[in-house]
Amino acid sequence: MRTDLAVIGAGPAGLAAALAASARGVRVTLVDAAARPGGQFYRQPAEALAARRPEALHHGWRTWERLRDGLAASAVRVLTEHHVWCVERTPDGFTVNALLGPEQEEPAEVHARAVLLATGGYERVLPFPGWTLPGVITAGGAQAMLKGGLVVPGRRAVVAGTGPLLLPVATGLAAASVEVAALVESTGPGRLARHAPALAGKLPEGAGHAAGLLRHRVPVLTRHTVVRAHGDDRLTGVTVAALGTDGHVRPGTERHLPCDTLAAGHGMLPHTDLAESLGCRLDGLAVAVDTEQRTDVPGVWAAGEATGIGGAALSLAEGHIAGCSAAAHLHGTAPGPAPAALKARRTLQRSAAALDSAYALPAHWPERITDDTVICRCEEVTAGAVREALDLGAGDERTVKLLTRAGMGWCQGRMCGTAIAGLAGRSPTPAKRPFARPVPLGVLARQHPKKGPS
Repeated sequence: MRTDLAVIGAGPAGLAAALAASARGVRVTLVDAAARPGGQFYRQPAEALAARRPEALHHGWRTWERLRDGLAASAVRVLTEHHVWCVERTPDGFTVNALLGPEQEEPAEVHARAVLLATGGYERVLPFPGWTLPGVITAGGAQAMLKGGLVVPGRRAVVAGTGPLLLPVATGLAAASVEVAALVESTGPGRLARHAPALAGKLPEGAGHAAGLLRHRVPVLTRHTVVRAHGDDRLTGVTVAALGTDGHVRPGTERHLPCDTLAAGHGMLPHTDLAESLGCRLDGLAVAVDTEQRTDVPGVWAAGEATGIGGAALSLAEGHIAGCSAAAHLHGTAPGPAPAALKARRTLQRSAAALDSAYALPAHWPERITDDTVICRCEEVTAGAVREALDLGAGDERTVKLLTRAGMGWCQGRMCGTAIAGLAGRSPTPAKRPFARPVPLGVLARQHPKKGPS
């Protein structure tokens, strides 16, 4: 299949980019792994569930309706259930390699003159004793179950960690008749107050969530953290404690909260695998882009959470700018003006930077991980084994991986990378994975068949 522009990812950024480029006469193919467009933010329940009021589960539903209707009326070709594992540069552009359907065994290719990466982000979870018990899930996982499956993870939940995602998760669960025993946030209100001017635009949304918490009588414990999850075969409760100004647990503040669900999350990290395999420069953990959302690789644009975590509104603005820029360059003209999107991007980037600073990870969190806590769930590597590797001279995630196999499993370090870096006293670094997801050997063999003697 051939196209002018391949947009990878059908979340807010990808949808905005595809519509902007298509409206400017570009042949656009939108590729996404899910069964329906929308991404994680606009995740939809299956039609068979016959949801009567799906808008009740979403913030910004009218924006989604405009995107959905615009996509239906456009000439954008949408390829769902296409799991992209690699993008290759070719003499005449790029080849997007994907695996089809739930089984992810049949290959597919999209040949494009240009590529726009809107690959989103994934959750960062800090381990703690008991985090592998059934009943402990990520905050985003709880939200996905509610939005996509119209199901709740349990009857009594604790929502814990840090970051703005905890608010909609707690209010969403409470609205779905889950008893939320507490919202446990490690950040104190003072940190948010210091960034109030930059967060002024977020106040209406935050006030709405606060009203929801009050309406459902959800206790909010700020500057608290989960110390341990309890249970034998499954979660039965958690111990939480207050944090001092130095980030250490304050002795004597521990309390037990009975629950059957713990939704834990500590923010998001950008998905950069495809960008890295193309050779795009990173800025920290995010894809580096210019004012037009161009990467330093000619013919490759990036937008949304892959270029820095900032939320759906920022992703929409970046996607629109990227789509306009890609269309102009494909036509050989100057980028069309998008003053509203440019202004929105500047404002929303300031808000995103303020939130990132306010919701910093709690200090000294690695010290609370006991040696018997499993760090790498795929390979069942404990914190004790990681610390032993560090004592032997390992100084980074890669060396720990070689000595312990931590990070060699199915997720390729996405879940455990932050924890390993924290135990090593370092900031997380890009993993530089050759493929964005596991690929069957048969697909690779068909992709590059061995040539015989000529």
